[in-house]
This record gives sequence, C-alpha cells and structure tokens, in this order.
Amino acid sequence: MAITIEIDHARTRRMAQGEGQSQGKTQVRSPVRSSGSSRSPRQAGGPVVPQGVKGPIRRLKWLILVLTLGVYYVTPFIRWNRGPNAPDQAVLLDFAHGKLYLGPAEIWPQDLYLITAAMLLATFILVLVNALAGRLWCGFACPQTVWTDLFLLVERLVEGDRRQRLKNIGAPLTTKRVAQIATKHALWMLIALGTGGTLIFYFTDAPDLVRDVVHGEMSATALTWMLVFAGTTYGLAGFAREQVCTFMCPWPRLQGAIWDPEAFTVNYRDYRGERRMSAKKAAEARAQGEPAGDCVDCGACVAVCPIGIDIRQGPNFACINCGLCVDACDGVMAKLDRPRGLIDYESWRNIERGRVGEPRVSRLVRPKTIGLALACLALAGIIAVSFVTTTTAVLSVQHDRDPMAVRLSDGSVRNAYTVKLLNKSSAVQSFRLAIGGVDAALAIVGHAQASVIEVEPDGSETLRVTLTMQEPADADVTFEALDASGHVVLSARDRFVNR
Repeated sequence: MAITIEIDHARTRRMAQGEGQSQGKTQVRSPVRSSGSSRSPRQAGGPVVPQGVKGPIRRLKWLILVLTLGVYYVTPFIRWNRGPNAPDQAVLLDFAHGKLYLGPAEIWPQDLYLITAAMLLATFILVLVNALAGRLWCGFACPQTVWTDLFLLVERLVEGDRRQRLKNIGAPLTTKRVAQIATKHALWMLIALGTGGTLIFYFTDAPDLVRDVVHGEMSATALTWMLVFAGTTYGLAGFAREQVCTFMCPWPRLQGAIWDPEAFTVNYRDYRGERRMSAKKAAEARAQGEPAGDCVDCGACVAVCPIGIDIRQGPNFACINCGLCVDACDGVMAKLDRPRGLIDYESWRNIERGRVGEPRVSRLVRPKTIGLALACLALAGIIAVSFVTTTTAVLSVQHDRDPMAVRLSDGSVRNAYTVKLLNKSSAVQSFRLAIGGVDAALAIVGHAQASVIEVEPDGSETLRVTLTMQEPADADVTFEALDASGHVVLSARDRFVNR
C-alpha cells in the first residue's frame, strides 16, 4: 500500500464520498462533504487572509512568540566578563578577529568542527521532533512563523478582523483606508528596522552601536546591512508569508520524504465528522436513524489557517502543524455541545484505526524515536566534552620539505621545522620549547634555546626551529611547550628523517 500526501493547496477540490482508493493506492485524504462549499482564506489569485482565533494552542503560540522575540532582542545586550582585552558581550560573532563568543566559550576558525557538530545536532533534533509531531518547529518557533504572526497581529489591530480585511481588498481608497495602510506599513517598517538592527548587534558591540545610531555616527557598512536585513524581514513577513513556508523553505519537501504516520500531527477525524451537515440537519438525520457527522462545515478550520489549506482533505505537506485549526474546531464543538478533537494532534495510524473501530494507540516511544534521541544525547555529550577539553593555546609543527634533511660536514643530520604557537586567550601566555623522543640539539632561530617565548592575546608566534642529531636515525620527535613551572601544556608530533 502506497501513501500519497497532497501537495497542491492553492485550490480546493471536491472529492466524492469514498474516493481515495484507485489503482491500488490509498490516498491520504478525508472524504469530503457531499454538499456545501469550502471557505478558503485565500481569495482567487490573492493572499491568504487568516482569521484570528482564541484557544490554548493560540495562547501557547503567543507565549512562544514573546519568549523567542525576547531572547532575540535581549541577547546582544547580555554581558559576560572574560577579563581584560576581551569583549564582554555574551554572544558575539567577531569577524574582525575571526572568533565566535558564546558565553564562556570562544570558538576559533580551527574549532569549526564544533560548529559543524552543533549544526548536525540541530538536524538530529529537528528529525526527532518530526518523528514525534511533524513540523512542530515550523508552526511554533520558526522565525518566519514568529514574525509573520507579529505582522498579522499588527494588521488585525489596524485594519480589523478577517471579514473587514477581505472587504478592503480591491475596495476604493478612502482617507480612512489610506491612513490604515500607512499606519500598518509604518509599524511593519519599525519592527523590520528593529529586527535588522538587532541582528547587526550580534556582529558588533551592541551598546556601542546603539550609541553610534543615536549620535548619527553609524558606519555605512552597518547601516547597509541593517537595511538589508530589515528589508528581508519586511518582505518575507509582510508579503511572502505562507509562500516562504510552502515554496521557499526546503523543509516541507524533506518533511514529505520522512513523513511518519505515527507522528502526532494535525489531522481530521473523518470517521467522526462525515457526512457534513448543519447542526439542525444532523439532529433530524439522527432522529431518523441516519448517519450524520459532527462536522457542520462551518469553515472555521480553513478560515484560521495561515497557509490557506483545508486539513479535512487529509495530510498536506504545506501544513506547518501550528494547530490553530484545532482551536477553531474545538470552539465550534464546544458551542454545539459536542466533544472536542474532531481536528486534533493525532497520528495517521490512529485515524486509520478509528475508521475500522480499533482503539487508538500512542507510539511516540518506538525504535525510531529512541534511536534518534540516543543519537542526540551522544552528539550533545561529544560537543560538551569538546568544549570542556578545548585548550586556550595550540601548538602546530610543519616539517620543511625541500630539503627534508641536511647532512653537515661533521656527519650529523639537521632537520628544520616551522613551529607555531597560537594563544586563544585574552591574556599573554609564556612558553618554553622542548623536544622528546630523540637525542638531538634544539635551536630556535633568533632565540636562545631556553628563552621564554611570549605570545600576545589572540595572537600567534611563528618560530623557525632546527634539530641536529649526531647519530642520525629515523625517529618520531615530540615538540613540547612548557609553562612557567616546567609542566608540558602543549605537544605536537612530527618525524626526524635521516635522508
């Protein structure tokens, strides 16, 4: 049995009762009513105009919106004392010095593997969430969803509810209408400028940049990037909206490829809702012993959808799993004194079980989710250990290649190396260089053999080093950097060659 996920949400189709099995395929669609019309928030060729809704899921989305925006706008102003000669901004991407500051951690270009591991961990977490509840990230915490919700809130406050906004589309311009449009776009631009400006704060010291903005001393580069980011926010959240989630973002396509029928996604219990008819007709049908569904075809679930789809037609790759249709449907069911959950977070397997009268089964904990969770924990542990064991200095050695060895007149053999000491801390570090593994004379060009080598904060020192062996032999050699007390703090291995 193959499963087909509907991908065309730009128009609404009628499907006859029982349609869904043809040519050996089971269509993942709900039987659609035999009468009535869909009330789509998308006007013909126009934008999606979603209706506001109240309910527990909407309140949760408002809470997440406040938290995520709070974190985004406040984080650049959080301070972190790293000592002298180091920036005190908790999160800072310092392009000038090639470093990323994350609280106590300082990530250099040499630590790129840590960023790669963190991105891999985020991917595993995203796949795990998908296996549990589909596009939950998209519906609640994705920046596109958060800022679109914020822009829609401004639009509702300025222009009115959905019905009024639909009337405004294509209506003649009046003084009131012009004032509404100007006010809405002015507020959108202020939000966009605040968003773009805040993003710049992550790349430079936030209080200093605010001071420059207030005094009109902002650099042309910073101003350009702020306007670029502001324009991106204004365009994507104000106009593109659901088009980003459906066509521009690659995740819906990946979601379709890894769709899990056991995941708790937003679904319509068609076995309970069909046939659709008004509450009055349903009461009459039931009185006569005829079947009648709980769905009254009010279209509330469609009207509140920010993407413009009808979840009653079955799983759709464009659905962001925001659950607003759940709130809308539950509100209608409560008014009709019918049980909630006609549209709900439910696995597709349980929808199929419900159709044949089998009890529902929750399989959130299964081999797939256990494996993904263990992989996330293992990768998180590796990253944590790597951060803890990361040193504030690095010693690297490169053997000269041409020639690799020089035979001296007394019969001894000399090898030359380039030794680099990198200081990743914000304080001066002092080292003495020594070798182990071979009986050879160490010479540092320009330095006495036992001299102390000082490396400036966030700096490096490159040394030209030679090793001379009286009784030459091929052997491994270990270069060691000693601290003031004589302990080995850094080491690197290379090879002494006798040819």
